[in-house]
Amino acid sequence: MARAALVHLLRSQSKQLSSRSFHSGYQLCRLGARSPTPKVNFNSAIPVAAAQRRWASQNSAAEDNKISIGPHRGGEAVEDEKDGSVVYHGPISSTIKKVKLLSLSTCCLSVSLGPVITFMTSPDMNVIVKGAVASSVIFMSATTTAALHWFVSPYIHKLKWKPGSDSFEVEMMSWLATYIPKTIRFADIRLPETNRPFVTFKANENFYFVDAEHCHNKALLARLTPQKATQESAFKNL
Repeated sequence: MARAALVHLLRSQSKQLSSRSFHSGYQLCRLGARSPTPKVNFNSAIPVAAAQRRWASQNSAAEDNKISIGPHRGGEAVEDEKDGSVVYHGPISSTIKKVKLLSLSTCCLSVSLGPVITFMTSPDMNVIVKGAVASSVIFMSATTTAALHWFVSPYIHKLKWKPGSDSFEVEMMSWLATYIPKTIRFADIRLPETNRPFVTFKANENFYFVDAEHCHNKALLARLTPQKATQESAFKNL
């Protein structure tokens, strides 16, 4: 009897547990069916992508407007390298051009507006003093512009040479900040006998400068930097 009662009790407990688990699972299924599925808004990703593209374009434009110390490797440089010629680009060519343009603009403003401002600001001042002040302003501005041009005039902004050729082409900068092409023969290269800074060689009574650290062709650099011939004296041992 006791054994039969124990078996009956175990069966009743198992039935209650199975019924409870079934009801709980059914309720979870109903809750899952009622809860709405979150919708993904794909339109919100479009403004983010547009903002990223706008930010990248602004950064690229800002980098182009910066004064870069180094050769600007543009499409022109790639075309020159495709021609099979050894091309040298001045590392600070773009910087020199921007500084010269700034100096020219300030010089033009000083020459055109300097006398006007001097004569209009001090009406009680003597005319001779006004003329002296205006002339001093014009002279100082023109002197600084001329000194800058003299200092950077030997700088070679671009050099093209095909191996085996007896001449090469260089691009120099005029006082109006425009590039001037010149053709130089290797036979005309001389040792520069001057104390002027930033001079590598002399050719046709003009000085030229090449940055040796950025001229990767050592054969070309050796031909552009002539060495002073050392001649032994006949009376050396006397």
